[in-house]
Amino acid sequence: MDSVQKHNLFFNVRNTNDYAFSNLYFIAQLNYPNGKQKTDTLQYLMAKPNGEWLGIGATSLKESKLWYLENFQFNETEQYTIDIQQAMRINGETNGLIYLKGIPDIGIQIEKVSEHP
Repeated sequence: MDSVQKHNLFFNVRNTNDYAFSNLYFIAQLNYPNGKQKTDTLQYLMAKPNGEWLGIGATSLKESKLWYLENFQFNETEQYTIDIQQAMRINGETNGLIYLKGIPDIGIQIEKVSEHP
């Protein structure tokens, strides 16, 4: 990775009509090569108030590009890792869900920040 260039990081999430929620909670942990960790609890809106899915896709499979980190600089030249776990639960329940039906894929996308908009 380029340790000078700034980057935007995104989560790419695909969902189907089987996803039972209008939002999505993640706990993301960025692990630096030096052992430092940055943990964030993230909430993303996945549907409009009328139930229409956000994201792109002509079929029942929608893909959303969700902001994670903006203008992030990989200052260290060794390997970084990102651990994510979903933090969804049913209202009134204490325990979180183990499996999210309707979320077949989650990925991460790293883009260099353009110097010229």
